[in-house]
Amino acid sequence: MSQTTTLSEVMARAENMSRNYTDANIKTGEISFDSLDIVRFGSEPHLLKPIAQQSIANRLGIPIQYLRKCPEDIQALNLNHWIKCEKNEELFFRFDGDKVRAIFTPRYIPTDNLEVLRKIEALGYHGDTRIQCNLDDEFMSLSIPDGRQTFNIYRERITPGISVSNSEVGLASLSLAFFLLRLVCTNGMISKTEVSASYRHVSDKILSSLPGVLSNIAGDLIQQKEQIKISLESRVENPESTINNFNNQFMLNKAEKEAVSWAIPLEYGLTMFSIVNVYTKAAQYKVLTAESSFRLEKVGGTILGMVKRMVN
Repeated sequence: MSQTTTLSEVMARAENMSRNYTDANIKTGEISFDSLDIVRFGSEPHLLKPIAQQSIANRLGIPIQYLRKCPEDIQALNLNHWIKCEKNEELFFRFDGDKVRAIFTPRYIPTDNLEVLRKIEALGYHGDTRIQCNLDDEFMSLSIPDGRQTFNIYRERITPGISVSNSEVGLASLSLAFFLLRLVCTNGMISKTEVSASYRHVSDKILSSLPGVLSNIAGDLIQQKEQIKISLESRVENPESTINNFNNQFMLNKAEKEAVSWAIPLEYGLTMFSIVNVYTKAAQYKVLTAESSFRLEKVGGTILGMVKRMVN
C-alpha cells in the first residue's frame, strides 16, 4: 500500500531494513541443496526466501511451479543435478542475516535502495520532502510531487512529479517515470505514465545518469495534460466490462484483481479517467506488496497513455 511520508523517514526505514544485509560470491562447486527451501555452502545451511527460490530455478532452467509440487528429495535431486551444469564458477548471493534473499551471476552489480535515496537527496530533495512510498524487502517505489506545477483540468486538480522504482532482489530494474498525483484526498492517487528510463543492474553508471533523466521527464507534462483531458471526455458505457478486459490484458494476479474490485465503487464513473483512477486507487489496497501497488499505478498510467489511440 502506498503511504505519504518524508524522504528522511523512508531513508531511515531502508537503513533499518538493510542492517542484516550482506553479499557474497559463492563457488558453484560448494553449492548443494537439501530442498527448494534449503541451500548449503559446504556443510553450512541457509534458508532460501521465495525470490531466491525463483531466481535459482530460473538460473538452472527448472520450472518453479514443477519444483514446488515435488517432494523435497525430488527437489534436491533436480537442483543438485543442474547446479553441476552451471557455467559460472561462482554465483552472487544476497543475504538477509542467514537467509538468502536473491541469487545472481557475478556480473550483476546491485543498486541498493539506500544508494538511490542518497542520490535523490543529493539532487536537492531535502529530508522533509513529502513523498508517496511503497517499500518492502523486495521492492521500492517513490513518487515525489512538484507542487509548483499543480494544474487544473475541468474540476480535477493534479500535481505532476517524478517516480523512482528499484528492486534489490531482481524483480525489476531501476526505473524513472513521470507521474501525476490526483489531489482528491490526503493520500492522493497516482497515474503512472510509461517508464521514461530503465536501467539493468549491470553498470555502476546508473545513478550518475539520474540528473539528466529527471530533467527530461519534466518534458512529458504537456502531453500528459492532453491525455487527461481526452480521458475525461471519453465516455465508457460499460465500466465493469472495460475493467475486466484490462485486468486480463495486463495479466493481473489474484490479489491485484481483488484490489481493483475494491476500488471500483470508490472511483466508479463513465469516463476513461474514472477507469484510470480505479487502478491508481487499487494501488492503495492494504494487503498488496510494494511491487503490486507499483504495478497497478503503472497500469493506470499505461491506460491513460492508450486513450488517444482508443478514441481515434
